[in-house]
Amino acid sequence: MTTFDARPQAAAAGARPPEWLASVLLGGLPTPCDAVFPFHGLVEPACVSSARRFVDRTLAGWGSDGVAFEAQLVVSELVTNAMRHGGGIDELRLLAYGTELACVVTDRSPAAPVAVRPDLFAEFGRGLRLVEAICTTWGWVVSSTRRKVVWAVLAA
Repeated sequence: MTTFDARPQAAAAGARPPEWLASVLLGGLPTPCDAVFPFHGLVEPACVSSARRFVDRTLAGWGSDGVAFEAQLVVSELVTNAMRHGGGIDELRLLAYGTELACVVTDRSPAAPVAVRPDLFAEFGRGLRLVEAICTTWGWVVSSTRRKVVWAVLAA
């Protein structure tokens, strides 16, 4: 059994962000460790490497570089999905609270992300399964502006 098969789908219908993250995303409450990387409408492969560098610099500044590799993988997948399926990416946001780190990507589509089960030879379709395997939970909400906000929480 692979890691992907053993992990329950965190973003099944009804998945909610942890209370602290919901209060930040939906209630607008501040958190001390909050960093935003705006993409300004860019939709190109270089966006993914820029996002990874942002993760690296931000987490090093917060003293959380122990989770940097996992966060870079998650951010790479979420940014790629936003560019490929979300009509473009608006921003990447990193939030830390206690022992948790949230990677949050906003794209231009209200359509729900779908974790598919790829066939053995598929070149694509494993990104959200990777996110499920690495993160404690993940999910999405649609904002009042009809933008999708995809969040994934890692244990820092």
